[in-house]
Amino acid sequence: MNRNLILGAILSSMVVLAALISFVWTPYDHTVMNIPDKLQTPNARHWFGTDHFGRDMFSMIMVGARTSIAVALVAVGIGMAIGVPLGLAAAAQKGSWLDEFIMRGNDLIFAFPSLVIAILITAVFGAGAINAIIAIGIFNIPVFARITRGAALSLWEREFILAARVAGKSRSRISAEHILPNVANLLIVQGTIQFSLGILAEAGLSYVGLGAQPPIPSWGRMLADAQTMVSFAPHLALIPGFAIILTVLGLNLMGDGLRDWLDPRIRVARA
Repeated sequence: MNRNLILGAILSSMVVLAALISFVWTPYDHTVMNIPDKLQTPNARHWFGTDHFGRDMFSMIMVGARTSIAVALVAVGIGMAIGVPLGLAAAAQKGSWLDEFIMRGNDLIFAFPSLVIAILITAVFGAGAINAIIAIGIFNIPVFARITRGAALSLWEREFILAARVAGKSRSRISAEHILPNVANLLIVQGTIQFSLGILAEAGLSYVGLGAQPPIPSWGRMLADAQTMVSFAPHLALIPGFAIILTVLGLNLMGDGLRDWLDPRIRVARA
């Protein structure tokens, strides 16, 4: 099996495992402040040290992993659930008004980065994890729509699709029964990449105060809180920073490994 896939799976599994364990156990209660223990460096009692409120950093990293994974996972799910059907519909009706409408709508969404969309949503509904999910999810829709449409277009002229059309199957049925299964591998790989980008986006939104709100821990919020204390407590920034880097690296490696593993052309070329 591909080394990138193995290494990426290991790194990603560590983060997911930490998030799952945080539902039932953390070394300390991440909501409890203990001012006498504030700004401790990593030690035997607090493996990752404590923050400026005396909260255990290891516990906060564990719960922060849960927050980042939940936001990114739901956002990617929204993008796939809406973007994939739109891409299939656009490919099935290539050149029609529906295709033009979907693609121009995608261009419109691409014109506004997720941060700008989050600011607009926050101005109306207020900051929070739910609004971050909506913002990141909206930005994922055109990504999956474009990927699906591009992959589907290359299949519509294939012989087995022509045979299905001759058999009297409708375009929507062909898309569901023949096109979607053949582009699923590509969507899985893209989903992994978008998942890593979703974690980065969640951290960025939380950093500027638009993501998860206190007392819910977030890696981006931890970085924002640490920016004025880096000179005398660098662990406050280094630990959540490394958590983000390792998570994104693991997911990107896993996505690269999945692409090599699922694409027969790459396997044949390397063989």
